[in-house]
Amino acid sequence: MIKTIAVLGAGHGGHAAAADLTRRGFDVTLHARSAKSFEPIRERGGIVMRGIHNGLVPFANVTTDIREAVSDADLIILVVPSIAHESYARLLASVLHPEQILFLDPGHTGGGLHLVNELRLAGYREPVQSCETVTLTYICRMEGPAIVNVYCYTKQLAFAAFPGRNAARLFELMRPVFPEIVPASSVLETALANINAIFHPPAMLMNAGWIEHTGGDFLFYREGVTESIGRVTKAVDVERMRVAEALGIPNTTFLEIFLRAGLTTADAAQSGSIARACRESEPNRKIKSPPSLNHRYVHEDVGFGLVPFSELGRLAGVETPTIDSLIVLAGMSLGVDFRKTGLTLDRMGLAGKTSTELDSFLELGH
Repeated sequence: MIKTIAVLGAGHGGHAAAADLTRRGFDVTLHARSAKSFEPIRERGGIVMRGIHNGLVPFANVTTDIREAVSDADLIILVVPSIAHESYARLLASVLHPEQILFLDPGHTGGGLHLVNELRLAGYREPVQSCETVTLTYICRMEGPAIVNVYCYTKQLAFAAFPGRNAARLFELMRPVFPEIVPASSVLETALANINAIFHPPAMLMNAGWIEHTGGDFLFYREGVTESIGRVTKAVDVERMRVAEALGIPNTTFLEIFLRAGLTTADAAQSGSIARACRESEPNRKIKSPPSLNHRYVHEDVGFGLVPFSELGRLAGVETPTIDSLIVLAGMSLGVDFRKTGLTLDRMGLAGKTSTELDSFLELGH
């Protein structure tokens, strides 16, 4: 039974998790690498929640010491960008105990595989209990220092474990913490259902002029995802589904995933229009655009979303021309070689494996 929780990462999701789980009776410690992250929490005496709960949640367990944060934790939740998994693996390698559960919230594409591979590279040799969801458990945004608006819980959230042999047991342990989770077949099913990687990169790159001219002063989902951007997003979605099909991974369309998560209306999903689905996304209704392309919607969702999509396509023998084009354009826009800095097969621990070897590896972890 999970009672004590360490939340690593003090951004939108970290504040939401710390406040919500404390409010629900768990013993939570929030960790960040900068002490400045905690000054507003100390000044307020906790975290102010809006949305699903309104009011101050008294909260004092904050630390920058990773050992202090995780020493007594039954569950360690990483609510950090995918680009931070490597550095957190290095921090955890010397303090993690084999009975502790690692939960990536979210794992995005290949996050669990990447984290475990980096733990091994950092010298950790004990068994690892890693699990993840496909996207963040909360639809939320910070509205000020120590103030988080949790618009809603993400619905029907796909959950998987690595190694897969732990999945059923971890699912039962995690369900009281996050009741909306539903079991997926493997971490490749959650990886290939990463909706952020499907629609953030097209919307960011095709809105580059508007973003740079206005500093992001528009509603990203309601105004920024137009029909033309929706068509490019659909092309990404088709390629992603072909990769999943070639690897024998259960998959469904972006619109169906978006609907199941509670992010749009049934009518919008049935219309087949990704643009309309975004316009009718009530949880995302107030979210404004990032102020520049130098943002996780590109760095994370291209480097740690589209790159592993493409890499898995290469493993499966499936071409991904739209995905590859977006990777090139993102790299040119920011001056970053995402093929080198992003999440490759090697960094996920999948280099040299054939598609027929994947099932055994995903189940056993070796």
